Amino acid sequence: MDYKYIMEGIMAFVLGFVLFYFSRGKKKATSSASIDVDKEKMFIKASENGIWSSESGGGTDIIIVGAGVAGSALAYTLGKEGWRVQVIERDLNEPDRIVGELLQPGGYLKLIELGLEDCLNEIDAQRVFGYALYKDGKSAKLSYPLQSFSSDVAGRSFHNGRFVQRMREKAASLPNVRLEQGSVTSLIEEKGTIKGVQYKSKAGQELTAHAPLTIVCDGCFSNLRRTLCHPKVDIPSCFVGLVLENCQLPYANHGHIILADPSPILFYPISSTEIRCLVDVPGQKVPSVSNGEMAHYLKTVVAHQVPAEVHEAFISAIEKGNVRTMTNRSMPASPHPTPGALLMGDAFNMRHPLTGGGMTVALSDVRVLRDLLRPLDDLKDAAALSKYLESFYTLRKPMASTINTLAGALYKVFSASPDPARKEMRQACFDYLSLGGVFSNGPISLLSGLNPRPLILVLHFFAVAIYGVGQLLLPFPSANRVWMAARLISGAAGIIFPIIKAEGVRQMLFPVTVPAYYRAPPVHKQV
Repeated sequence: MDYKYIMEGIMAFVLGFVLFYFSRGKKKATSSASIDVDKEKMFIKASENGIWSSESGGGTDIIIVGAGVAGSALAYTLGKEGWRVQVIERDLNEPDRIVGELLQPGGYLKLIELGLEDCLNEIDAQRVFGYALYKDGKSAKLSYPLQSFSSDVAGRSFHNGRFVQRMREKAASLPNVRLEQGSVTSLIEEKGTIKGVQYKSKAGQELTAHAPLTIVCDGCFSNLRRTLCHPKVDIPSCFVGLVLENCQLPYANHGHIILADPSPILFYPISSTEIRCLVDVPGQKVPSVSNGEMAHYLKTVVAHQVPAEVHEAFISAIEKGNVRTMTNRSMPASPHPTPGALLMGDAFNMRHPLTGGGMTVALSDVRVLRDLLRPLDDLKDAAALSKYLESFYTLRKPMASTINTLAGALYKVFSASPDPARKEMRQACFDYLSLGGVFSNGPISLLSGLNPRPLILVLHFFAVAIYGVGQLLLPFPSANRVWMAARLISGAAGIIFPIIKAEGVRQMLFPVTVPAYYRAPPVHKQV
């Protein structure tokens, strides 16, 4: 364990109240061509050595359902390890999404570990070095703590579809990976063990595929997850997405978060000439795009809250009419281990996309699973394999829980509220991060996936609350301010404790006490 980070968290927690004294007077206020992947070429590459022909008698070790970020990365990683992999993806055309466009530095490090960093080449990806936080006309620049990393390490932002197509192409380039288009309709189950999948090919033919291990990563709309977990999907809000063209953000190569009313607005570059704007709308319904309600909402409620530097481009994007919406989903990981199958990606675990941590969690999970499967000789003993892979759910927790908890907590803190205590917490968070030093580096290292330590996250979160109490009580407390301070602490606990409970207190904060953490592989490779 790195005690530097623990000491930083304790310092932040203890000094949050005291630092209010010293800080009161010091705070300052291309579009490149889409990657056109030849899908038929993918199939040819995947079968060049005859592994997949019925005459060869070859088989499949692992079936992967879905070829998004998680599925494509997993297919390449496991194929490179020597496993025979069959990937079935509903649609091999380039995806067109308004999320999955920001990869945190921690995710970029995982991409390097998996040998996939070159998938960011030739897609006009932009380097991202941190965030700019805006509130009531004031701003704070929050840089990623990258001093101890090589100069190439930073966040990356891009068109999601271009990135996914590059990863699909790289996975399909391996001779033992077969990538095909088809819609998986169900899992094949025999006596409680998953034996494979039933699917419909691109031509409409009903087919079956069998393998010792089936990994389901078919995204947030998964129709297979109910067999493998207890899904509790929450929809806290919706994103309204626009693309701003030929404008410059106030802080170059930084994501921008505006603490707007009623909830945050995000800006970040996705190419050398395009800026993605995501307007969060609380609840499950958004104004209608077709009848002009959305344009009216964006112009009257949102436009005056965006930075002046992008206001004109924001209005222009609205008038062009290319406004898209999507629901934001949150779902804690709640698996029930099933022999022969495993869940990954958004089919398994989702968090509010405010912090852009989804791809980082997915790539981290791929690395954890790769390392778990590496010592295995085969996957045929489904019961023993399932027991062994229970450790996956614990080993993934540091990264996943840190990012999941931070995303859920920050969304609630950053959203406007009529509750005075929540308003104080929101202001305290902005002021705390504006202090710089350990008080911004700590939270940003957590958010970026560079320091996946849930306990440090909890310490910083309550340090913000303590700092807010200091703002309320100093220099002269009153009965009303004491009451408000108590409500602030209570509100902070009410935000973070339910998230921690959903993540699993023991697995999240004390994973080394979970027996599965130490589970040994059932079969070792013969040397």
